[in-house]
Amino acid sequence: MEKYKSVLYVHEAKENNTGAAVIVCPGGSYHHLGLYNEGYKTSEWFASKGVTSFTLRYRTAQNGYHSPAMLQDIQRAIQLVRENAEEFGIDVNKLGVIGYSAGGHLVTMAGAFWQTHDELEKIAVEHSASLRPDFVIPVYPVVSMGDELAHRWSRKSLLGKKHDEERKNEFSMEKQIPTDMPPSYIVVCKDDPVVDYRNSFALYEAMLEKNIDVQLAVYDWGKHGFGMLNNRFMKEFHWNEKMWNEFFSPVVLKKDVK
Repeated sequence: MEKYKSVLYVHEAKENNTGAAVIVCPGGSYHHLGLYNEGYKTSEWFASKGVTSFTLRYRTAQNGYHSPAMLQDIQRAIQLVRENAEEFGIDVNKLGVIGYSAGGHLVTMAGAFWQTHDELEKIAVEHSASLRPDFVIPVYPVVSMGDELAHRWSRKSLLGKKHDEERKNEFSMEKQIPTDMPPSYIVVCKDDPVVDYRNSFALYEAMLEKNIDVQLAVYDWGKHGFGMLNNRFMKEFHWNEKMWNEFFSPVVLKKDVK
């Protein structure tokens, strides 16, 4: 089986550079990646808004990788972007992450595990930049690894074939939200046929319990995997513009992110 390295594809902000940046994590059940509609199209949209964007092609089970490879990749991406912020005209305090489906689980891990799971330290990568993203946007995310709510393909791809209760609990993000979780904006559709929408509700409630600045955008229809394609769901609801107006502009651009 061919091995590959993770890659960051850069989409530089247009002339109205806001100084903000986002790392985009496509979904694909931790097995493969939906790079086009959930990766490149998302980065193009953010770049058009003046946000420097980085599509992350992280390692997946399709090429023989399981945990902690995915978390290593997003932490490495955060490190590299912060260390090269001046080159891209980026404010190091306005760097966040957006992820879809399994990518939503990954960006939630990035926000929750930045202190407890320093995977770069484990592989002897020296770094001084903070690994904490300044905001987290999980879209129709995988959240729980428990039997009731788990997306089992994602669980198998992330944890491997053998996973005991301790491992499932460790990576059930509704059970792992810290008090310093970054501000978050969760998006989900109630008719999602792939990942049970109750995953998003569980994540939202867990964040509320820890007094995290969190918003939950719920749509009655839209299913799964819409990304930022100009499809029927986008034309009806413009979920990305709603996210921009309700969360990104007031929370990321206008407030001091700590």
